[in-house]
Amino acid sequence: MNPPTGTTPATTDPAPPSPHALAVGALGDAERCPLMPSYGPPQVMFVRGSGARLWDREEREYLDFLSGLAVTSLGHSHPRVAEALATQAQRLLHVSNLFATEHNGPVAQTLDGLLGGGGQVFFCNSGAEANEAAIKLARRWAGWGRHTVISTLRSFHGRTLATLHATGQPEKHEVFQPLPEGFRHVPFADVAAVSEAVDETTAAILVEPIQGEGGVNVPPESYLPELRALCDERGLLLMFDEVQTGLARTGRWFAHQHSGVSPDVVTMAKALGNGVPIGACWARADVAGAFRPGDHATTFGGQPLATAAARAVLDCLIELDAPVAAAAAGTRLQEGLEALAGVVGVRGRGLLLAAELDPAIGRTAAEVAAGCLAAGLVVNAITPSAVRFAPPLVVTDDEIDEALVRFAAALADPAPETSP
Repeated sequence: MNPPTGTTPATTDPAPPSPHALAVGALGDAERCPLMPSYGPPQVMFVRGSGARLWDREEREYLDFLSGLAVTSLGHSHPRVAEALATQAQRLLHVSNLFATEHNGPVAQTLDGLLGGGGQVFFCNSGAEANEAAIKLARRWAGWGRHTVISTLRSFHGRTLATLHATGQPEKHEVFQPLPEGFRHVPFADVAAVSEAVDETTAAILVEPIQGEGGVNVPPESYLPELRALCDERGLLLMFDEVQTGLARTGRWFAHQHSGVSPDVVTMAKALGNGVPIGACWARADVAGAFRPGDHATTFGGQPLATAAARAVLDCLIELDAPVAAAAAGTRLQEGLEALAGVVGVRGRGLLLAAELDPAIGRTAAEVAAGCLAAGLVVNAITPSAVRFAPPLVVTDDEIDEALVRFAAALADPAPETSP
């Protein structure tokens, strides 16, 4: 029988298994990884964690200074989050958003309080979905003909088609063209460029108060207040993407609070569930009221398991006084990084930091991050020349000092010689 059109007949000598397949062989057939190749080959399989530490399947121990990309702010296996999940799993998992459940209201009220009050919350499952909700809300609020959202270059807002186009990284766009229209990009921290980009179609400005995936870039203190003034003058929504920076990571409950600015819309996710998928879009009540029943929905958003976890997470963060903890720990980590040979600068706030590497070390940030992993420290390369640090907010002084020793060892490790 001939193979179907567009396929290649099997050969007698099958191709060797890919590194990806071998690395995750425990997930399935060693000849074929059952997962789509949307991520690079995993270097480690982690099997358990506690606090700021992880263990792989060979029982090697690591300090986790990435927190699952700023997610596990309370650390791994937090007992109160685990207890909340176990209790809720035995009570009720899902009934749909056609009905009320017990945790939605308290979680929404807590988030509203942390943001200053006077708003309403839409629950979803991720940061990208929270930003999708914000984009739809902006269009619904602004009305027909005003649909454009201005965002910044090097921003990151998600990987759905709309949030991908909102993301100001053109290199990520090309293979998925055509993308949904209605997005315009300007340089980060350039209010004049924003003002010039506004026209009669503009509904909102979407900005990260501190760029995360773009390199942990902190704008001048005047940036957010000037954006607020511009939005007020032009009748636009000011929407803050706090998916990575929200819930105390930068030393305030939300990073925009460093500037004393009142937003119209705020999106969040990551730390809200400490690893349980949940996102949220908060908006001022008059803006949130633009949505009508049927305008936006989600099957799983805000379901009882996720909101039970979020309720426990928020209770713990409040009891910890997490902004104060993050600010103090961040100062210690930043000062320690700045003192290391091979680091020429540190940027960020609280426990979201990027260490800029000295070109003289002769290695990229990705190579240094790989060396850190070998030394038992989990970090990642945020740009070709900078390594990101985002440890749990419960990290101890001793763990920070230990991480600095491991990072210093990775920096000092000579670059491998290349063959002539």
